[in-house]
Amino acid sequence: MTWGLLAAWAANDLEEIATMAGWLRTARPRLGKRLPWVPDRVWDRAHLSQREVNTAIGLMGVLIAAAAADGARTGGRSPFFRTVLAGFGLHGVVHLAQSAAYGGYTPGVATSPTVVIPYSLWALRRLRAAGIPVGGAREAAAGLALLPAAVAGAHAAARVLARPRGTGA
Repeated sequence: MTWGLLAAWAANDLEEIATMAGWLRTARPRLGKRLPWVPDRVWDRAHLSQREVNTAIGLMGVLIAAAAADGARTGGRSPFFRTVLAGFGLHGVVHLAQSAAYGGYTPGVATSPTVVIPYSLWALRRLRAAGIPVGGAREAAAGLALLPAAVAGAHAAARVLARPRGTGA
């Protein structure tokens, strides 16, 4: 069950690898119209090359793999595993909300209702059935805090790590 976190993440992130960079380029005009108060410089910074997408997703994979391994080591009792599991499930809901707000497809939304959310709910049921406390306000709050921090950190690091060598830019 704990290694399922890594498998479910991989399914979701393969979708994102295949779609994110191209989607960001083509969606920018529509995003600008839907969110006219967002400055152009923010949209410029939101552009990600395929290399940056791949790097950020790889960095997130390290976090997810570490959480899955810790969950396996502790039989699912690891607070780190349970927090990442909660954040992962919530991130599936965020994908659905993003697509609803956008009014169409956004990267990651196809596997959210088919893989991310079902796996997360199944894993939480398995943990509860094993007598492991889950779903508390503390875990949900930690998952909500971890999600944007982890994503922002991975993308910031990817921007640096994926920068073409010798350009200084």
